[in-house]
Amino acid sequence: MAFGTLAGAALVGAAPAGAGPRAVPLAPGVTYEEFDIEAAHGVAHAHVLRVDLRDPHVRVELLHPGAVAARAPVSRMADAEGAVAGVNGDFFNISEAQHPGVEATGASVGPAIARGRVLKAAVPQGQRFGPALPPGTSTEDVLAVGTDRRARLDRLALAGSVRTPQGRLPLGGLNQYALPVGSVGAFTAAWGSASRVRATCGTDTDRAAPCSTDTYEVTVRRGRVVSAAEAPGSGPIAPGTTVLVGREAGARRLRSLHTGERVRVRHRLVAAASRTPYRFALGGYPVLTGGRPLPGLDDPASAVRTCAGVADGGRRLLLLALDGAPEHRRGLTIAEVADAMRRLGATDAFSLDGGGSSTLVARDPGAAAVTVRNHPSGGAERAVPNGIGVFSGP
Repeated sequence: MAFGTLAGAALVGAAPAGAGPRAVPLAPGVTYEEFDIEAAHGVAHAHVLRVDLRDPHVRVELLHPGAVAARAPVSRMADAEGAVAGVNGDFFNISEAQHPGVEATGASVGPAIARGRVLKAAVPQGQRFGPALPPGTSTEDVLAVGTDRRARLDRLALAGSVRTPQGRLPLGGLNQYALPVGSVGAFTAAWGSASRVRATCGTDTDRAAPCSTDTYEVTVRRGRVVSAAEAPGSGPIAPGTTVLVGREAGARRLRSLHTGERVRVRHRLVAAASRTPYRFALGGYPVLTGGRPLPGLDDPASAVRTCAGVADGGRRLLLLALDGAPEHRRGLTIAEVADAMRRLGATDAFSLDGGGSSTLVARDPGAAAVTVRNHPSGGAERAVPNGIGVFSGP
């Protein structure tokens, strides 16, 4: 693979570790560039943001539309939050053709943390949307930035419980579009107003399996049970309220609760590798670790893709989105993406949602709004559940 030329300006070398000669400063510590990549199936066109986390004015945050079960274009989310640039994020519950009458929630697959606040946990492995995962990876894998301002790849698992007068129940989910079979999941105000029925459809190994017929829902407000229902409901959840949804064994346990009883719900995300608290995290899957591609990245399919790379011990972040214009739509294989990120200087890289979701936006100095720099393959921006926002300022 070789990094080619653009408008007569050649990038220096095949693997520039610093900003290339066509890098355009967007703000202190943030630059944008674009270039061609010659690949097995043709020439792909890449758009790249280089983010220097050593700059105290630069930070990375989760872009999201205000609810887990909601979607918006990256440009709209970036402008609403004042980001100087950004890319799309995690894979998500985009359709429900296998479950007639059940609406897709739009919620993302993996964990999400926004400004230090936990929004959601990961769905079971068999319930994810997106391409097959490389061996050894998980829906719990995340790209994260800690309070130490360093980016890293990690894994975030849900730890939680529901304490009732009848005993303690393990918590199987938090604001997820799919709950493990036999579990109890918690939904908070962060979920939004979407129906919670989808959480009881499919199984841990088969996303298309029928919805459960054994469900139960309990609403807890200020630590006490206030209502119950045989089926999951919908509508906004008020602050200070938690809706518990159970399926199979979980539903049977919830049926033992009575109005007025005290219930205490606790939940947190536990990192597998880092002890540093995370301020930002979102899901996807790793394709490069320690400078080496993950085993099993042999998918021959080329596609438009989005990827994030970690360089310089987490002090720099690289955000890449391929162009979806017709002349470049063949894109790259996932192995080629991993190699491209390595050539750009990343030691670790993390694949995000691609295809029609791939979007990179940036705001020129002095401009009032961001513009979409790549051509989305669907002809227009796709609404997505989250993204990576780059901010620069006090």
